Amino acid sequence: MSANENNAPSQDNTPPSIPLAINLQYTKDLSFEVPRGAETFASLRSAPQVGVNIDVQANRIEKDQPVFEVSVIIRAEATEPAAEGSNEPGRIVFIVELTYAAIVTLEGAPDDLVEPLLLVEAPRLLFPFARAIISDVTRDGGFPPIVLQPIDFAALWQAKREQNFPEPEGEA
Repeated sequence: MSANENNAPSQDNTPPSIPLAINLQYTKDLSFEVPRGAETFASLRSAPQVGVNIDVQANRIEKDQPVFEVSVIIRAEATEPAAEGSNEPGRIVFIVELTYAAIVTLEGAPDDLVEPLLLVEAPRLLFPFARAIISDVTRDGGFPPIVLQPIDFAALWQAKREQNFPEPEGEA
């Protein structure tokens, strides 16, 4: 009998398994628009300014089943730099909108982990694929590719929670 078989804790260094399975992932919606068409390419004199918004949504697919659709929603809008001395925003160069989704199953996840698994862990796994699609579509649209920086989905989730459930004012 070895020493570990008695009362010593196991030296198994494998991390605990996450009760999240991605069943499939897909492009739910994709739109790329150059509102002014060819005029944009003729008049663009400098690199556009790109603003990006990201959101995450999760919805249960079947009542009483641990199966959810998780969507990472990315909207990027590129505008010409504002004219010097003008308060007017620059004209829109292009708009790209992507909803990249997955069907995920949470088997045996404790209730307190369901929300972070759906709104932090699943989007973290989906993001590299969405990032590649955004990059490809902007490049294929005739512009330098947008290369999105990694997203801290935990911070995004916390900010959204605080927005929906603000801390009460007053003494704690």
